[in-house]
Amino acid sequence: MKPKNPWQSYRQVATHTASPGQLVLMLYEGAIRFLEHARGGFDIEDPVDSVAAVNNNILRAQEIIRELDFSLNLKEGGELALQLRRLYDYFDRTLTEANQRKEVKGVHEVITRITTLRDAWAAMLKTRGETIDPSMVNTANGRLDFATA
Repeated sequence: MKPKNPWQSYRQVATHTASPGQLVLMLYEGAIRFLEHARGGFDIEDPVDSVAAVNNNILRAQEIIRELDFSLNLKEGGELALQLRRLYDYFDRTLTEANQRKEVKGVHEVITRITTLRDAWAAMLKTRGETIDPSMVNTANGRLDFATA
């Protein structure tokens, strides 16, 4: 039997013990990570590898964005939930277009906007007194790094 990756085990425990707010933060970070990989895919010289990297990572980011959208409670969330739904829909359409046209501009735009959301969400959690595990912070870039192994 193959031993488990300790980091993967730690992440699994973190997701099972995280608050709903912390889970949203993890999803934002995961989407950003996949979009950064997609953006890097545009620089790959081999066209087949480039298309695969761009496509696969955009699709994974879109899965996260759709999950964020699906988890919105429009009844309880009011206007904020409606605005987030519109924003997530915009992200999804922008990424679909970027993927079809193989244009990095749309990927860059969504990274910028999700990063803003992530930072605002982290600030909100901090004001609510929710802690973020310091071991989950990538000190090289100051970003939460929940989804890397």
